[in-house]
Amino acid sequence: MEGFLSLYLLILSFHGFLFWGFGQEDAAVYIVIMKQHPVTRHFGEMEFGGSGISHVDSGSFNTLNRQRNFSSTDRNYNSYLLRLQNSLLRRTLRGEKYIKLYSYRYLINGFSVLITSQQADKLLRRREVANVLLDFSVRTATTHTPEFLGLPQGAWIPEGGPEVAGEGIVIGFIDTGIDPTHPSFSDKLSINQFPVPHHFSGICEVMRDFPAGSCNRKLIGARHFAASAIIRGAFNATADHASPLDSDGHGTHTASIAAGNYGIPVVVSGHHFGNASGMAPHAHIAVYKALYRSFGGFAADVVAAIDQAAQDGVDIISLSITPNRRPPGLATFFNPIDMSLLAAVKAGIFVVQAAGNTGPAPKSMSSFSPWIFTVGASSHDRIYNNYLVLGNNLTISGVGLAPGTDGNLMYPLITATHALKNETTIENELYLHECQDSSLLKKKLIKGKILVCGYSIRYVLGLSSIKQALQTAKDTSAVGIVFYMDPFVIGFQLNPTPMPIPGLIIPSPDDSKLFLQYYNNSLHRGKNAKTIVKFGGVARILGGLKANYSISAPKVMYYSSRGPDPEDNSFLDADILKPNLIAPGNSIWGAWSSLGTESAEFQGEKFAMMSGTSMAAPHVAGLAALIKQKFPNFNPSAIASALSTTATRIDKQGAMIMAQRAYSNPDSTMSPATPFDMGSGFVNATAALDPGLIFESDYGDFLSFLCGINGSAPVVLNYTGQSCLFSTKTGSDLNLPTITVAFLNQSRTIMRRVTNTANDEYYSISWSAPHGVSVSVSPTRFFIGRGQQQNLTVVLNPTMNSSYASFGGIGIYGSQGHKVFIPLSVIMKTMNKAASDRND
Repeated sequence: MEGFLSLYLLILSFHGFLFWGFGQEDAAVYIVIMKQHPVTRHFGEMEFGGSGISHVDSGSFNTLNRQRNFSSTDRNYNSYLLRLQNSLLRRTLRGEKYIKLYSYRYLINGFSVLITSQQADKLLRRREVANVLLDFSVRTATTHTPEFLGLPQGAWIPEGGPEVAGEGIVIGFIDTGIDPTHPSFSDKLSINQFPVPHHFSGICEVMRDFPAGSCNRKLIGARHFAASAIIRGAFNATADHASPLDSDGHGTHTASIAAGNYGIPVVVSGHHFGNASGMAPHAHIAVYKALYRSFGGFAADVVAAIDQAAQDGVDIISLSITPNRRPPGLATFFNPIDMSLLAAVKAGIFVVQAAGNTGPAPKSMSSFSPWIFTVGASSHDRIYNNYLVLGNNLTISGVGLAPGTDGNLMYPLITATHALKNETTIENELYLHECQDSSLLKKKLIKGKILVCGYSIRYVLGLSSIKQALQTAKDTSAVGIVFYMDPFVIGFQLNPTPMPIPGLIIPSPDDSKLFLQYYNNSLHRGKNAKTIVKFGGVARILGGLKANYSISAPKVMYYSSRGPDPEDNSFLDADILKPNLIAPGNSIWGAWSSLGTESAEFQGEKFAMMSGTSMAAPHVAGLAALIKQKFPNFNPSAIASALSTTATRIDKQGAMIMAQRAYSNPDSTMSPATPFDMGSGFVNATAALDPGLIFESDYGDFLSFLCGINGSAPVVLNYTGQSCLFSTKTGSDLNLPTITVAFLNQSRTIMRRVTNTANDEYYSISWSAPHGVSVSVSPTRFFIGRGQQQNLTVVLNPTMNSSYASFGGIGIYGSQGHKVFIPLSVIMKTMNKAASDRND
């Protein structure tokens, strides 16, 4: 295949030379999008049926990562589209020169073609054509999640590629600020202009460390909020900076994930890792700094930031922050941050929040309210691995963005504690094995060997650093460095660390134990058993600068907080599904502040690799900008619905998405992910731009839900200024794209209402019932016109007594290829006596 592709490209190059030779000076590549539906919209991928969804079909809503088996009908339609495209070109450009490069028929119906601007205008005037877009230069994007999410070949294409993706949309980041000098936020790198949207009225603060000119047409607003921190005496002016400047790194990182410029070179520790891009590289950024390096933040400052962002006119708010503890009081929803975000939603702002990093325990969720879109963290398919090969042929996996040792040569191993100078009398001090002070070590003894260091809790706390250990290795002329993991460091997420010399960290305490056993057993000692006469252990390091790609992705990361959503501090469950979905959050490249200190290993670098739900949330914020760009009239619940109902529940190889269940050796503890792990599934960027049916809720619905909480009337009045009327609405009564019931003790009727955002379409419904629950849905088939609504009735009945959560789903499949999935979760099931007698 690669040989054929190379030959094909050579032919194209030759034809291109001839084409230019005929005098077509303004010839360029254009992408032509046709109105006729592509294959995936024309035919559904699943058989219709009312008896339920089989396990094989349970993940087949994804149209991006799954290999599709084409039926003969599909192939005929596929061929039909190809003939249609070729016929359009022949008829429109009769007698003229052009070269068709690619035919798109699966996800979109269109083609790319080398033509002149006059020919492009001719095509645009054809009734069969939806759009004609000028192509753009593309390089490999090593902030790889745009590729993993399918943006270059999917969601970016209809709007014109990365040069316009997110254009006109303002994302507000409530975080640790931003480094305005970073190229990810420049407005001078794009061939297209960055006109500031008319609806945005924010300002850019001018401070000594954030001078005039820090903002531009890309970074259009920057403020900071620290009054509460200052009045408490928590603010450190030297470390925290009373300005929008990011001295932590976190805010710069998250902003670049969502909306960083396209094609920015990622160079770390002298190594090039490709080019970076945000999800919506042409969106605008407004920064509201309310968190700080030395202490975090306070709700009063965060609420002020939210309020200002709404006033300025942002379209989306991204919060990669969570409370330090579950909010006290009547319900988790009643806290200043969530209630201010409810007001933001009322103003039409879509709100994205990180789920938290306290998983994998149940009810560890740190984002609670149904009007907030909560994002958990998954892996993606890019992996940086390096390996340590020992003299006994044992190979140990490690992490480290580092080169390997030379060829197949094996080098002696030596620990820092075995290289101490004779006059050093503090050998038993714990920190000596961490390689933090080269002056205590025998340089001649280490020279030409691989230095072995311990990775203890001091590294986690920032008391020791990889950079200092690397400096020790350099000072002692070591050929490489290896860190073994202290057994007390568990549940800590290790990101691949940049190293200019061969090196790695062994993340597993078990592997570290095997490594130390080999090292100690290979030592040759003198007669007194204390003197080491030869370091017999040898090893070589295989480099970790080149990424590998896994097919078993995505998977839910162990640290990602889990549902069910706790309604209050007594751990009662809410009738609300959290998280809403998962997105890439593990080992994510992003821009890094020049003053960034959150990850000491990347201090002074332009980019850093970080992990957490903090990295997952801005992925969704950027994708929401693409949805808002395409559907400017979508309210926040419509955007949330588009993201949720189109999410996929299968990984790249077509298997069920798995979830890690433990801190230690997490991959060995995986089991199939449930909605309490991943919500509706893994975000599908391309499908979210064409959701078909959407579920809409508004401020009044959320207010009725809050009023339905027993004893909530005075609390609602205090937060909203509105009096509660009588309400019995629960979370399951909200018109959400999910159904969650915490306690089912009798027949329960749940209503849903869908709105059609696409063309007229026929839909069919099937479902799978949670264990211990009977389910019926009506109607099972319906026709819905564009802009029309359809009510759905779901009836649930318990069929057994159980306190264990069980899960099912409702699938709604359209004749034009739209697929909508509603996860169904029931926790406590209790049958009344009459029902129990009937089942006996």
